[in-house]
Amino acid sequence: MRVLLLSAYTAVSHRHWVRGLTERLHEAEWTLLELPPRHFRWRIRGNPLTWMLKEDATLAQEYDVVLATSMVDLATLIGLYPHLAHARKIVYFHENQFAYPAAKEQKPGGEALMVNLYAALAADVVVFNSAYNRDSFIDGARAFLKRLPENLPAAKPLERLRERARVLPVPLDPVSDTLSDTSSETTLDPGAAPLASSGSRGNPNGGGRIVWNHRWEYDKNPEDFFAALVALSERGIGFELAVMGQRFRDQPAIFAQARERLSRHVVAWGPQPAEAYRALLDEADIVVSTTWHEFQGLSIMEAAQRGALPLVPNRLCFPELYPLAYRYDGSREGLIDRLEDWLIRPESRPPRLDMSAWTWPALASHYRRLLMP
Repeated sequence: MRVLLLSAYTAVSHRHWVRGLTERLHEAEWTLLELPPRHFRWRIRGNPLTWMLKEDATLAQEYDVVLATSMVDLATLIGLYPHLAHARKIVYFHENQFAYPAAKEQKPGGEALMVNLYAALAADVVVFNSAYNRDSFIDGARAFLKRLPENLPAAKPLERLRERARVLPVPLDPVSDTLSDTSSETTLDPGAAPLASSGSRGNPNGGGRIVWNHRWEYDKNPEDFFAALVALSERGIGFELAVMGQRFRDQPAIFAQARERLSRHVVAWGPQPAEAYRALLDEADIVVSTTWHEFQGLSIMEAAQRGALPLVPNRLCFPELYPLAYRYDGSREGLIDRLEDWLIRPESRPPRLDMSAWTWPALASHYRRLLMP
């Protein structure tokens, strides 16, 4: 089976997904075309032209499956290479542009929205990494089409798309250090909220290590995260802080301000080598998200897989992924209250989560059936 794998904006989570597919599904003969994650507006609209000019010989070949991320302008690419229409066309949505948080400097224009929509309509199979991703795409597309000059009858086609769409998360790589009390673990169902196993780690005298391992960008809402930690520090509550994740040339000013104000708590700051990153997660007690923009949240899952307790807002994809005990109300005050409780009363913390059902060994068969129905 020959598979053309197209990733038009290869961000970290996209690269992780591509590597997992090509390394673990050996039944396929993979041909991979990727583009770097920069110049977003050009990339999402110009990827067919870029590939046509650089990869014409590759695109001219015959394939059984074309598997593309939602950033790929699949409809235009098929117009340029009509023979690709005969392949099984699958579009995978890591995210969708209809649910991108409003920001003057990064808000997607109509062309990015249309690329997502045309790709879904041109595909034989559409796959989302979470139900929230699917529903926010369908609902966002309907709202977008209502704003257009013509009153297009879009409701029924979009609902048919919702009904036939699949939900299949990006799998985690398995870790060698599994949970110690395997007799009491509960295997998670990726189609439902994770259930907790017994046993958790934490300093019985209070305190703990808090981790941030997200992109250093405004949509991850670092303001609420650091404001909560500053409030806890001013109350004299002890904790350690590891701030990691991907950062860019332009980053929110709050990071520099927070490093100065929280310096006595900091044990790590900035991106880490892979081994050091894993070691810091292994020693973490709590991993926090304050984001306004999340469709699955691999960084939270990675930390939870290694034993940190996730504390996530009660919005976006999180209600479908984590039980209520791991969610706060989404407000800054709610985050402060929950962190204070977990830090000074370790016995109040919920048990750690068993993430094994979200790993490649558990999900590889689902991807095989996707490619070879």
